[in-house]
Amino acid sequence: MNDVTSIDRTQRPYSAAAQAFLARKPALFINNEWVASSHDQLLEVEDPSSGKVIGHVVDASDRDVDRAVAAARIAFDDGRWSGLPPMTRERTMIRLADLIEANADEFAELEAIDNGKPKGMAGAVDVPGAVSHIRFMAGWASKISGEVIPPYTMPAGQVFGYTVREPVGVCAQIVPWNFPLLMACLKIAPALAAGCTVVLKPAEQTSLTALRLADLIAEAGFPAGVVNVITGNGHTAGDRMVKHPDVDKIAFTGSTEIGKLINRNATDTLKHVTLELGGKSPVVILPDVDVAQAAPGAAGAIFFNSGQVCVAGSRLYAHRSIFDQVIEGVAATAPFWAPRASLDPDAHMGPLVSKEQFDRVMGYIEAGKRDGASVAVGGDAAPAAGGYYVNPTVLVDVNPQMSVVREEIFGPVVVAQRFDDLDEVAREANNTCYGLGAGVWTRDVAAMHRLAGKIKAGTVWGNCHAVIDTALPFGGYKESGVGREQGRQGIEAYLETKTVIIQM
Repeated sequence: MNDVTSIDRTQRPYSAAAQAFLARKPALFINNEWVASSHDQLLEVEDPSSGKVIGHVVDASDRDVDRAVAAARIAFDDGRWSGLPPMTRERTMIRLADLIEANADEFAELEAIDNGKPKGMAGAVDVPGAVSHIRFMAGWASKISGEVIPPYTMPAGQVFGYTVREPVGVCAQIVPWNFPLLMACLKIAPALAAGCTVVLKPAEQTSLTALRLADLIAEAGFPAGVVNVITGNGHTAGDRMVKHPDVDKIAFTGSTEIGKLINRNATDTLKHVTLELGGKSPVVILPDVDVAQAAPGAAGAIFFNSGQVCVAGSRLYAHRSIFDQVIEGVAATAPFWAPRASLDPDAHMGPLVSKEQFDRVMGYIEAGKRDGASVAVGGDAAPAAGGYYVNPTVLVDVNPQMSVVREEIFGPVVVAQRFDDLDEVAREANNTCYGLGAGVWTRDVAAMHRLAGKIKAGTVWGNCHAVIDTALPFGGYKESGVGREQGRQGIEAYLETKTVIIQM
């Protein structure tokens, strides 16, 4: 395991089920049917572990998007989903979760092939997470309610006032390439529990598991038009969805740059918008920690999923008294995180998702070196006959003006800095346009709470990082997003509040 120079990064053979799925004719899922596109434009499906093209998906046209939105619009307006008993909606969602779980191995393999993440990780994190999101939100279908409110300015009994919560309508949902299945289920689950209908567009780089999910949506018994899945480029199909007059809400996870563009475009029709965007999350290690635990924790915060995580702990702040020990400890994990092919059973980290992402990450590493950063470990590409492998990288001797410190790299690259006191590190942690997540490692409960209160981030973790649970709301401060997903707040994002006042 420690001899990383001898790693064979040749991708393993695909299963018969994966090969059969890849051989399917490219199509779109509209009205519970697999339909051909209105044109013949296709996108290549690439395995980032090998760099080879392994299939194709439809690059949806404007007409394709219009057809999917029309199906969702009709399905919402006639109440075929929202008008069902909440118990029926809940049971249908639970059936979908059960079907995903029954096909967990296939989903994990398709995710590994398409995204590059290790199959073992997809099986342990992505697929169970997707199932949990659906099951949790299914329970909310029967718990959406309004309230009776006595009026303030009128005598008792003069009017009867109450509120009801109603589904917002047709939802355009655009998900990223780093957790394709998990994000797809995180998006559709609250929308479906609320009674909305959906047009889902997976990232153009990673569409396979969303398409396989569509099979199970039909099998689970969702009425036609309730969930539609289209594939295509963000700047064409995604843009058409965002601007479509029959779309009532947009939910997007991805870069801050694209999120800002979506938010601007949505203002023309004042669509409801939920945005979960970028991050440059700090990890703060106080001097009282057990470095033997904290250093591997900090390493996992950045190297998990090849650093392609919105809350990746990409800025490491270790107290001056233990800084060298922490860096040595993080560097010592490099063999564990050495990238391997996604179907390698020994893999803990895979390749980056694409050549574009590989070039981006390597560009940042080279920029950091030019700006004066020193490489404590990594800083290079891992040797391979094909694929997009970057070694886990730790940069030291950095300063806040460097691009590697300021900007989201979205790769296995952490920049490490020293600090002396809590006020100083809180200022540095907040010295960013982002505010998605932060981690604090300490045995001092008071210090933990002090930093949790000072750091401007949607989630602050203590002695862990990137622990996500569907019952707990998730989202960002500042340029890391708008609104919250998960938990009660997650389903409320798909509801309108109506007030009814009746004179007695």
